[in-house]
Amino acid sequence: MPEKTVSNPYHIAQNRIRTAVDKLGMPDDVYERLKSPDRILEAAICIRMDSGHLKTFYGYRSQHNNALGTYKGGIRFSPDVNADEVKALSIWMTFKCAVVGIPLGGAKGGIACDPRNMSSRELESLSRGYIRQVGCVLGEKMDVPAPDVYTNPQVMAWMMDEFQSMYGGRYEPRVITGKPLQLGGSPGRLDATARGGCYAAREAAKTLGTETKGASVAVHGFGNAGQYAAILSEELLGSKIVAVSDSRGGIYNEKGMDAQSLIDHKKNTGAVSGYENSQPLSNKALLELPVDILYPAALENVITAQNAPDIQARIICELANGPITPEADDILENKGLIVLPDLLANAGGVIVSYFEWQQNEWDGEETARRLERKMIQAFKQLNEYQKIKENVTMRQAAYMYALERIVETMRLRGWGEFV
Repeated sequence: MPEKTVSNPYHIAQNRIRTAVDKLGMPDDVYERLKSPDRILEAAICIRMDSGHLKTFYGYRSQHNNALGTYKGGIRFSPDVNADEVKALSIWMTFKCAVVGIPLGGAKGGIACDPRNMSSRELESLSRGYIRQVGCVLGEKMDVPAPDVYTNPQVMAWMMDEFQSMYGGRYEPRVITGKPLQLGGSPGRLDATARGGCYAAREAAKTLGTETKGASVAVHGFGNAGQYAAILSEELLGSKIVAVSDSRGGIYNEKGMDAQSLIDHKKNTGAVSGYENSQPLSNKALLELPVDILYPAALENVITAQNAPDIQARIICELANGPITPEADDILENKGLIVLPDLLANAGGVIVSYFEWQQNEWDGEETARRLERKMIQAFKQLNEYQKIKENVTMRQAAYMYALERIVETMRLRGWGEFV
């Protein structure tokens, strides 16, 4: 199939389900039931900009499936947000929750905007406007959002407050996760996605008979997840960061770079480029470095059939959702590289969101311990499942494992004769 036909993330998500259904010998009705979200809302959000003029932004909320539990998924602010992207992300969230064994369903939301060029006041207006439009389908027992690309605890605080205002001032802390600690947020939520990915990478290294101490690491995408991946790769894994990149380009130093000073440099300058004792390189070149661990931590479809033949990382840990296309998957598999799929690798965020949603008052250390236990368990179960099924990639095993759990739950709930 030509690469261009599967560059749409929604089509990719549907194809992943189709493959899992076929490999498990399930009826076509299963695919028909799960190929599309239960519901998607599209909203026009009109706010007054600092310039004084009104501007309309378009937002979305996709609710894919809630057989396992309450819809759950982040809200992203990004210029590339569109209906198909959030539909795909909601599907991936359904399967992700099933893979790691938490009783939540899948949802996702977003607004097409560039928050990097907006003031705090404009972002607050946009956040509140979004909730006014989609709040009718949210709630602690219905759909619980969280932060995602270019959103953060402050955005979640504005959204929670607006939801409370909509419903007569009723305090509803469980309607949003990823909140500031002062509003009931969970310690460890900010680094949860990266921390879970590091645990997965460590377990994968064990299957290769190697250690992560001294391993070379490249991080593609130096946002929240990428920055914490760099810090935790040093702290938890004992690895060295040899390359990082953001939307403006990347830098490289084969001897390693200090993660915290990299983060400070980006905060001070707005980019990783220009970091001392480093040489510039493109995002493409970073992906193709001969490193031990590669973290794709940006957006979808960065590893394709065009560059997959040149990928050399021994372990690829998907901190982003959908960074590898299906064609690229086949190429990487034939090269013998280990790909830790997003359904497992970046599930730390939703796991800790689940802890927060349960209102568990654990400190950061206890949250990290429980996350580690959950990630190790999920990795081992998926690794064993892959061995049992034979001749399937870890990604295919993840979809198959999740699909069996989702379908069995729908059957128990009496959701149609097909199950």
